[in-house]
Amino acid sequence: MSAPDRKPDTELAGLPAWLYPLGFWVGVALLAVGVLLPDYAWVGVVWVAAVPVLAALWVAAAGWRTDRRLSGAALLALAGLALVFVVKGFIK
Repeated sequence: MSAPDRKPDTELAGLPAWLYPLGFWVGVALLAVGVLLPDYAWVGVVWVAAVPVLAALWVAAAGWRTDRRLSGAALLALAGLALVFVVKGFIK
C-alpha cells in the first residue's frame, strides 16, 4: 500500500484513538460526581452504558464507505442490543 492509502496505526477497529478513552474518562468523572451527588449517579451509569453504543454508531457511520463489513458488524451488534430490549419488554 502506498503511504496515503494507509490508515494511521493509532486507529483501531474504525475508531479514532481518542474517542473511546475520552468516553471512559468522561464516565469516570460523571461517576465521581455521582458519589458526591447521589441523586445524579444515574447520569454516570447511563453514560458508561452508552459509550459502547456510541462507539458502534461511530464505526457504522464513519466506516461505511471504507469498510462495509465492519460497519455491518457494528449495525448487527446494535440490532442485537435493540432485540434484547424488545425481548426484555415481553418478559417484564
